[in-house]
Amino acid sequence: MTIWYGGDYNPEQWPRDVWDSDVQLMQRGGISLATVAVFSWARLEPRPGEYDFGWLDDVLDTLHAGGIRVDLATATASPPPWLAKRHPETLPVTEDGVRLAVGSRQQYCPSSPVYREHARRLVERMVERYADHPALELWHVNNEYGCHVSRCYCDVSAAAFRTWLEARYGSIEELNRAWGTAFWSQRYDAFDEIEPPRAAPTFRNPTQLLDFDRFSSDELLACYDAEVEVIRALSDVPITTNFMGFFKPVDYWKWAPKVDVVSDDTYPDPADPNSAAYAAMVRDLMRSLGGGAPWILMEQAPSAVNWRARNAPKAPGMMRAWSYQAVARGADGVLFFQWRQSEAGSEKFHSGMVPHGGTDTRVWREIEALGAELQRLSADQVGLEGSRVPAQVAIAMDWDSWWAIEQPASPTTVSYLEVLFAWHRALSSLGVTVDFVRAEADLSGYRLVVAPAHFVATDAQVENLAAFARSGGTLVAGFGTAITDEHLHIRLGGYLGAPLREALGIRIEEFAPPAAPDLRATGEGDAPPVPITGDVLGGDVLGATWAEFVRLDDAEARATFTEGALSGWPAVTRRASGGGAGWYVATLPEPDALARLAAAILEDAGIARPDPVGTGGALEVVRRGEYVVIINHGGDDAELNLAGTDLLSGSNAPGLVLPPQGVAIVPTDADG
Repeated sequence: MTIWYGGDYNPEQWPRDVWDSDVQLMQRGGISLATVAVFSWARLEPRPGEYDFGWLDDVLDTLHAGGIRVDLATATASPPPWLAKRHPETLPVTEDGVRLAVGSRQQYCPSSPVYREHARRLVERMVERYADHPALELWHVNNEYGCHVSRCYCDVSAAAFRTWLEARYGSIEELNRAWGTAFWSQRYDAFDEIEPPRAAPTFRNPTQLLDFDRFSSDELLACYDAEVEVIRALSDVPITTNFMGFFKPVDYWKWAPKVDVVSDDTYPDPADPNSAAYAAMVRDLMRSLGGGAPWILMEQAPSAVNWRARNAPKAPGMMRAWSYQAVARGADGVLFFQWRQSEAGSEKFHSGMVPHGGTDTRVWREIEALGAELQRLSADQVGLEGSRVPAQVAIAMDWDSWWAIEQPASPTTVSYLEVLFAWHRALSSLGVTVDFVRAEADLSGYRLVVAPAHFVATDAQVENLAAFARSGGTLVAGFGTAITDEHLHIRLGGYLGAPLREALGIRIEEFAPPAAPDLRATGEGDAPPVPITGDVLGGDVLGATWAEFVRLDDAEARATFTEGALSGWPAVTRRASGGGAGWYVATLPEPDALARLAAAILEDAGIARPDPVGTGGALEVVRRGEYVVIINHGGDDAELNLAGTDLLSGSNAPGLVLPPQGVAIVPTDADG
């Protein structure tokens, strides 16, 4: 097996005489996999039905001769200008009624049958031509679905939305019930009266908004399915499409079972001190989407990107450290966008593996050095690739909840992703590896499950979470959990649903989120913190984002609010539930306090935290297979104290000094 290493290769941007030198440089850089033809539709089909594959034949043959495998894209991510000229109805429309134009990329309506048919024809020709090419390692369908156009509000999309709704609800009466259309005189008499949730005078129907989010994700998935159907008919080569981490518009839980290997594009900000911790969370999601199977980091930047207001370069060693972080958390491939930094176009300032300055540059030297390391790891057959990452802790993550909790006309402004990140960072800071799960999944393999802000919960999900606590697991429900069912109907009688209320031993009487006058009036500004206290938090600390009046039934308060109308009311509760326990957290404690609470919950769950492997720096420690990967994300040196030999340096691990961005890989059984 091998750890794939490479990136997007766009030779059509360069003269033919550059291609041979590209392959020579790839060999020098340890490149084993190149992604080809992602944005090549206009070159492959310059006019309708007229195909030019000669240049791509040349590219694949040249790569194959150089020992480079190919991740071949279907090229459907960016339609050529002629499609819009002949079929302007394929162009997407915004909720304000603006039809988007050609001149960028991804300018297609996902529901357009014309777009889908032209895409299908191109894919058919490509598969017929390249299914048996000896360089082919992966099929790469489209690119970053929904990245720029995740929803379309045109008349074609409206018709498709009605068809989707009729299939979901069966009758207009059931839709009216689910959408609560008795409110504000929104009752529909037939499906043909329904439009997408376009711009409206004020708040739109919440369930209509949620259903349009679901529909839009499904329409993009239908585009993917159509291409996959063509590929599967003629090829047994594995298929992927590149996800984008925690990407709100697309429900990757529904997509993941349809890819043969999960792949991801992630671009953490080098200037953000939280980026390494956030990237760790993204890696854990990718591994979890595939049920723990190895995945591929399909895109990252060698250094700076081009699309932020200010584009910081990666510090020396950061590219290597973040690449190994992906490997530590389950990746069997580390790739980049892109191979050669562009000379022209909108991404010419996006860094490349071969930068504008050529090979006598820091970026290239780091690319070459990492390639050599990964080649050596693969050649030594240490068994890192293909292995799994064990976890006893899981976080329940849900796209419906993400879409719904951030809708307007809600109790307060909540960033679902920030809440997830707070819990993931707290647990990871304690050396605990975390999986992500669906709330209805089999949870029996975990000792602890956290459900933060799981706003939308079906009856099956409520029962499954409660049953986990009853059967011996430790469940943590965070604020905002199970407030509604899947139709956004409130769970009356204290929210949560009866099984969770029983498992947690509480009822929620009323929400009391922190707010300042300007926040209530305009939705702008920062809400004041909420003072709370409790030994499990480390004493007097602050909470944020949410607070509520929690009524104890047969739970105990482990922390309380200390000021205002909430003074004395529970902020953190615990109830023994069967062989396990149910915790409830009614606010978002500040980071250090949340880490202390997480430590107390881990102890309650009987989960031992790993022993420290070193001192100094800011160490991330992850076990994968038979190895521990240690990364120093701090600004100071760290000294290791675990026994064994570092695979990367060949040095003894005890006393090994890891500089900032330093990495070590040590066998887990080295200390006996």
